[in-house]
Amino acid sequence: MNDVHVVTGAGPVGWTVAEQLAAEGKNVRILTRSGSGPGHPLVERLRADVRDPAQVRGAFVGATAVYHCIHGSAYSVDAWQAELPLAEQTVLAAAGVAGAVVVFPESLYSYGGPERPMTEAGPRNAAGGKRGVRTGLLAARTSSATDTVSMVSGDFFGPRVRGAHAGERMVPAVLAGKKVWVLGSADQPHSFTYVPDLAAAMIHAARTPSLWNRVWHTPTGPALTQRQLASAFTEAAGVHAPRIGTMPAWAIRATGVFSKDVRELAEMLYQFQKPFVMDSAASQAALGLRPTPLPEAAAATVEWWRAQG
Repeated sequence: MNDVHVVTGAGPVGWTVAEQLAAEGKNVRILTRSGSGPGHPLVERLRADVRDPAQVRGAFVGATAVYHCIHGSAYSVDAWQAELPLAEQTVLAAAGVAGAVVVFPESLYSYGGPERPMTEAGPRNAAGGKRGVRTGLLAARTSSATDTVSMVSGDFFGPRVRGAHAGERMVPAVLAGKKVWVLGSADQPHSFTYVPDLAAAMIHAARTPSLWNRVWHTPTGPALTQRQLASAFTEAAGVHAPRIGTMPAWAIRATGVFSKDVRELAEMLYQFQKPFVMDSAASQAALGLRPTPLPEAAAATVEWWRAQG
């Protein structure tokens, strides 16, 4: 089989990329340890460990594009350092042999100047912790002989997005009429990216060689406060506006003394204490894509959550 699009990982990004590609009539091969992925006649689901060079080389035969969408086994710097660089180097090497471009979803963690709107020009030089891991991954892609694209996005929302600030921490509470607890401040502007827009941007970049070997920003709507995003879900669901509670920084840091998981969360508090805004205007022009309007994106998100029961 030729012109295969390989997707690694079946989280919200990998699953959505695979679905969109199959909807376009593309042959898709999705690699996970569990063999999961969309049930579609054009989607081949394989069990594979992307850190195993032999398994990856075999799975990449016939590939023209690879969408590397795995995440660490835990939201911790230790897991990221142990797992992500090795997986990326294995994927880059195998894709190079296959002659495939590798497209990565990327976060804003590496930006060293988040106090102003972040643009594709950087700087992406953050050091230490999970931010430093992301900086290192971007540097390794730049030095790789394999063609790459890094598609940066803000915090996710949308169908299949569970473990996120705008996922299971927010939408089910809105639908149930419960109080919504948010990190940091409810009223600081923050960039949130709709996952189907990220998937569409990754697919477009993969088929456009002039966009390769660059860092781009996913088309993302105007920054929203967490209160505004919760309100968008409220309007889409036709329910009463939720009460919003904030988890103050001092309480999170204090709890982090005793909990490693909370410490990992506290590391990212800066994103919710002050404006944390990305600018995607340049990428929108280069990609020829626009973000999905918020009411439409919020409605699709609510519909998916309601379907989960």
